[in-house]
Amino acid sequence: MPTYIVLLGPPGAGKGTQASLLSEKFNLPHISSGDIFRENIRNNTEMGKLAQTYISKGELVPDDVTVAMIRDRFKKPDCARGAILDGFPRTPPQADSLAEMLTEFGGKVDLVPFITAPTEVLIERLAGRWTCKEAGHIFHNKFNPPKQSGVCDLDQSPLYQREDDKADTVKHRIDVYKQQTAPLINYYLQRGVLTEVNGIASIEDVASQMNTLISLEEK
Repeated sequence: MPTYIVLLGPPGAGKGTQASLLSEKFNLPHISSGDIFRENIRNNTEMGKLAQTYISKGELVPDDVTVAMIRDRFKKPDCARGAILDGFPRTPPQADSLAEMLTEFGGKVDLVPFITAPTEVLIERLAGRWTCKEAGHIFHNKFNPPKQSGVCDLDQSPLYQREDDKADTVKHRIDVYKQQTAPLINYYLQRGVLTEVNGIASIEDVASQMNTLISLEEK
């Protein structure tokens, strides 16, 4: 039976970083709704154009667009054993859609690690983030600065700040999260699959907490 893990937490909590580490350790694909959106935007698809109008304002992409993209991703062969979801679902209605969708693939949401961190920490993490134009490598003014200002260490392409990483948009994203995504905490608590994880700890410590949770779940 496939294993499906949903990572919950506000923007900047470290979901993407932890999802990548878990993907490598447990050999499960990391499915990021943000990555799927950006791929469609880069390819200038109709869904990408629509998603961009919402993402640039720090708002949520409409459910029907998001769900269609996620379902298409689940159909790929690497998802046969399950997946780690980052950025989806964002609302209880999306969680209902996910539950229905997973029955099609013979699974259910098995575990929901909820990564927590104070708002001021989230803003510091996100507003200092810069992305390379070539491959999306991420740097940070404070935590992971490039060797040469404005240039990616790995492919020497220019660094830019995504619209959704600028300070004003970051604050709006956190407000949207509190209004629309935070209700998922109760949603998954009621289903007995949510566990809180301290997101202020080091990346290694958070990863250790997550590995323990998933190892226990697999048993």
